[in-house]
Amino acid sequence: MAQKPSIPKGTRDFSPEEVAKRNHIFETIQTEFKRFGFQPIETPSFENSSTLMGKYGDEGDRLIFKILNSGDFLKKADKSAISEMDSTRLTSSISEKALRYDLTVPFARYVVQHQNEIEFPFKRYQIQPVWRADRPQKGRFREFYQCDADVVGSKSLWQEVEFVQLYDAVFSKLGLEGVTIKINNRKVLSGFAEVIGEQDKLIDFTVALDKLDKIGEEGVKKEMREKGISEEAINKIQPIFNLKGSFAEKIDGLKSILEGSESGQKGIEELQFIQGAIEAMPLKTARLDLDVTLARGLNYYTGAIFEVAAPEKVKMGSIGGGGRYDDLTGIFGLKDMSGIGISFGLDRIYLVIEELGLFPETVSQNTKVLFINFGEKEALYALKAINSLRANNITAELYPDSAKMGKQMKYADKRNIPYTVLAGEEEMNNQKFTLKHMKSGEQVSINLDELMEKLSS
Repeated sequence: MAQKPSIPKGTRDFSPEEVAKRNHIFETIQTEFKRFGFQPIETPSFENSSTLMGKYGDEGDRLIFKILNSGDFLKKADKSAISEMDSTRLTSSISEKALRYDLTVPFARYVVQHQNEIEFPFKRYQIQPVWRADRPQKGRFREFYQCDADVVGSKSLWQEVEFVQLYDAVFSKLGLEGVTIKINNRKVLSGFAEVIGEQDKLIDFTVALDKLDKIGEEGVKKEMREKGISEEAINKIQPIFNLKGSFAEKIDGLKSILEGSESGQKGIEELQFIQGAIEAMPLKTARLDLDVTLARGLNYYTGAIFEVAAPEKVKMGSIGGGGRYDDLTGIFGLKDMSGIGISFGLDRIYLVIEELGLFPETVSQNTKVLFINFGEKEALYALKAINSLRANNITAELYPDSAKMGKQMKYADKRNIPYTVLAGEEEMNNQKFTLKHMKSGEQVSINLDELMEKLSS
């Protein structure tokens, strides 16, 4: 009995129409990347496990897809790990490679490996798939594309300003109005940990705080308690849950909370610089908002942190994010190389644009004209015309078989091809073509030049 075909959970097939819409987003993002001066690179779909592990925190490490070593991998397995049921040690002995979790860590590896070939500051963009062993749900997949832009080799805060503008430029071009670019600073989060006396639990603190929108204030506090953060410390950070108002009002509240923290005050200064620059150069459609609970629980962020929220009318997780990572390349041996980057969540952006009906009608148009096949001689006559049309960037094709005309017309209709051309014996004798508009049914007899002019409009 034949096996029923299927695909793994969290992955998808894409129809021609879906691919066309996705390409519309890709091309829009890529155009803006280039306009802002970023250069393209690509890295392998899988990396050495040592490159990826330990860079995303405990939660991230658990979501990395490991690749079994080729051949009889059990021969080299850690026997004691098997007998002791130690999955961590066993995995490291049977898997030396893993699918990339994101594009940032592979980029850091690329920079270090190719540092003698790169001109710094280096502005790169990368559009490739990544994989995460996450629980599939709406807008969350196990295989998905990331569209990243990064700058390494500069500590200037003007880079943060430009990334806010880049987000605004892309979403404006896509017609996606009402997007909120949330910003925070890792130094502010460090300041929180400092003023409550829990510096050694900074990662636990930030990972819990980052879940505020998912599990609520009480859920965050519960997780902090489970991580060993004292009740007294939790009470001290209560004011951050109540910070509201404009960007400036939240800054004033932060100054009071972080009064005794040098790190926190530095973070506030950086946030004020970015906000001041954006006020001087207003965004087109997006809004910049300070979210002091934004943590994005990744170990490598050291300065600004970004997360982009879809318009409020759409229920969707973040559609972009990123931040500054001053010491990321240091883990691969290249010290003092500051970097900052952002990512666009293509799949979620697609779902938002689809839900709001913002894809242009022209995006999913494919072939403009189908030539009906009446036989061998007629097909040759049609193909000569098709070649001329294609040379003038008009998408045209010939139905491959001389089937019944009804079948060929039905094919054009199902494919949403707007025009068909009938070129039989009479048309050949007169060097003409009968052009039919599929929706109106209107037909006109014209020569090749007129056909080209008509289809070009």
